[in-house]
Amino acid sequence: MKLAFLGLGVMGYPMAGHWQKAGHDVCVYNRTTSKAEAWASEHGGRYASSPSEAVAGAQIVAMCLGDDPDVEMVVLGEHGVLEGLEPGAVLVDHTTGSAKLAQKLHELCAAKKIGFVDAPVSGGQAGAENGQLGIMCGGNEDDFAAVKDALDIYAKSCVLIGGPGDGQLCKMVNQICIAGVLQGLAEGLHFAETTGIDAERVLSVISKGAAQSWQMENRGMTMVADKFDFGFAVDWMRKDLRICLEEARARGVSLPTTAMIDQYYADVQNMGGGRWDTSSLIARLSGKH
Repeated sequence: MKLAFLGLGVMGYPMAGHWQKAGHDVCVYNRTTSKAEAWASEHGGRYASSPSEAVAGAQIVAMCLGDDPDVEMVVLGEHGVLEGLEPGAVLVDHTTGSAKLAQKLHELCAAKKIGFVDAPVSGGQAGAENGQLGIMCGGNEDDFAAVKDALDIYAKSCVLIGGPGDGQLCKMVNQICIAGVLQGLAEGLHFAETTGIDAERVLSVISKGAAQSWQMENRGMTMVADKFDFGFAVDWMRKDLRICLEEARARGVSLPTTAMIDQYYADVQNMGGGRWDTSSLIARLSGKH
């Protein structure tokens, strides 16, 4: 298939690579052209100097960008996606953004007979590199069916949650849950350290019981070792939690724990930890940094 991928950050770069390795004809676009040139050199695909050029003739286009304004600029701006995408194509947005924007883009695309699926992902950089992402999709069934085989190339699980915007709502649930788990893990490990018991031995036991979680298995030991130089950055988590809290306020839903942890992440940013990964909540308690 002729595919295009827009946004070559730590997630998009390997995701686009999986498409090319699977034998598809992939054209990429990145705001920093040198990144697109490097990708094309490494994977053998093509790159373009604008979104509209990248998507010309593509059957499926995927984006993995930063925030709502980035998506609007790439899709609706000058030389944007909608200038170059042809009727019958499907646009997939892997960006974690608002449900409101997803619904707006679905309507704009539908007016041009273009499909749209909001499809935020979970699994981090390692999941993208290993093709093991969880993809939560919103859209209509026909559009989802048209893109599922392509998305399965870098997915461990790819599920249609519901209509337009529902993929983004699902990602909000995901981030709310992660924040709570990480704060609990940070407090538990900090408590272990202050009592003087061996935190690594503690993890070896409780990770086999009811306290077990992905965060414990993948971040517990590094939290004890005071290492936060990998994974999903605090700056991005705060952006995601802002989206969660805005949606919750609009719906009259109370998220007290999430709001509190969002402020804890603000404390981490004030410590200089904006680029640390999200497990750095423990640094706020330990004061090691």
